[in-house]
Amino acid sequence: MIMLLRDERVRFLLAGGSAALLNWIVRFPLSMFMTYAAAVTAATAIGMVAGFILYRSLVFQGSTRPLWLQIRDFIGVNIVAGVVTVLAALVLSSGPWWPEAYRHYAPGASHMAGIGIGAVVNFFGHKLFTFR
Repeated sequence: MIMLLRDERVRFLLAGGSAALLNWIVRFPLSMFMTYAAAVTAATAIGMVAGFILYRSLVFQGSTRPLWLQIRDFIGVNIVAGVVTVLAALVLSSGPWWPEAYRHYAPGASHMAGIGIGAVVNFFGHKLFTFR
């Protein structure tokens, strides 16, 4: 297990997965007092903050770029990924493909799928821009 954690890619997946899980879980209580779109957006922002802290402390400790540049690029990449996440969740949750019996699963499943789609954008953005 220790050998696995030495691999930066594994740490990236664990850190990003933890931030994504937090993003997904926190949306449920937020949805009790916000619209779905607002809850997904707020959950995405919470996940972004957690992601930056986890990536910087566990994955990319050796980055020599100034902190302000890392934060700027992290925010930029995450805004793009966040928009992708929210749009994907909204489109997927409101589609006619949800049978009536499963419609109550649509918000959670669609948000999870949106996070996954946004994670692809996030990975390449951080690899190419933020923590290069």
